[in-house]
Amino acid sequence: MRVLVVEDQAELADDIADGLRDQGIGADVAYDGSAAIEKALINQYDVVVLDRDLPRIHGDAVCATLVGSPSQARILMLTAAGTVGDRVDGLNLGADDYLTKPFAFAELVARVRSLARRSPAAAPVITRGDIVFDRARRRVSRAGRPVLLNRKELGVLEELLIADGGIRSAEDLFERVWDESTDLFSRTVTVTIARLRRKLGEPDPIETVIGVGYRLP
Repeated sequence: MRVLVVEDQAELADDIADGLRDQGIGADVAYDGSAAIEKALINQYDVVVLDRDLPRIHGDAVCATLVGSPSQARILMLTAAGTVGDRVDGLNLGADDYLTKPFAFAELVARVRSLARRSPAAAPVITRGDIVFDRARRRVSRAGRPVLLNRKELGVLEELLIADGGIRSAEDLFERVWDESTDLFSRTVTVTIARLRRKLGEPDPIETVIGVGYRLP
């Protein structure tokens, strides 16, 4: 999962992004509305956490732009104003959910995960062969045996399962599971795939398509 955090208070934005990364969620940051639109239209995000009161381009205009664009990201609006009218205005613009500041970080994470599960390919439980992934509980089993994975391993497996037999390149996996703060030229994906294979056990469920990427056939 990859999230864009749009917040003009840089310290708060960075804290939210760091907290999401600690939860195994790739998180990028934009500090104003213009940068938010640029990043959201270039990258594929599952959720945009969008502050309403932004410089350069107001959060309402950012929301309306993304709703009218090809972006399939779900939008979680943040605001310091908590009246019913404010919430209704945000939802009428096309936001999928609304959270009033100050908020508990655990609630923000729960709402982000809930929104991500609403995407067209996001079934709450994904099964392929003898692998079962409960996305809500972040639990994996194979042939009835629990498989303990770290957050990035869960992210890679999730993307391979969502592909439904299709191929995911290393670049695809890097973009979807990590974020712009990670070194693009590292062996991060290769190392994570190797650990995932080891934990899932034999027979190896992940097929390497040489020169193309990986898939779960």
